[in-house]
Amino acid sequence: MEEIGPVDYAIVAFPGNKFRGEIAPALADLVEREVIRIIDIAFIGKSEEGDVVAMELTELDPDVQEALESAGIEVQGLLNDEDLQKAAEELEPNSSAAVLVWENVWARKVTNAMRAAGGVVVAFERLPHEVVQAAREWALEQVKA
Repeated sequence: MEEIGPVDYAIVAFPGNKFRGEIAPALADLVEREVIRIIDIAFIGKSEEGDVVAMELTELDPDVQEALESAGIEVQGLLNDEDLQKAAEELEPNSSAAVLVWENVWARKVTNAMRAAGGVVVAFERLPHEVVQAAREWALEQVKA
């Protein structure tokens, strides 16, 4: 089996159940340029009453389904029902979420080289957008001063 690059996941919530598929073209662009490879995608929801649901790609609105399929998504079933139910339980009432698992194809060579050299990841964190943006704005203000 071929070594793969780093794999990330994200759960992106949509309060008010307002997911309509606008992210599909952006995902398609990344897939087409071989920046990422979608390993799995699912959708979860929580009603106002607290009932949870998990949906496969084939159970979505036809427009959303078409947009995601045209993005070249190859669902491989990495997420299981238990994973999805747990994630759905964490949602706020009357919201839905996309659950995405992707390989960072762009980093495949360097991570394979790191492993081959005996390297071991000892820390990895994603910085929140708001934190990075605030730091950039602060740095820009310092340059202007």
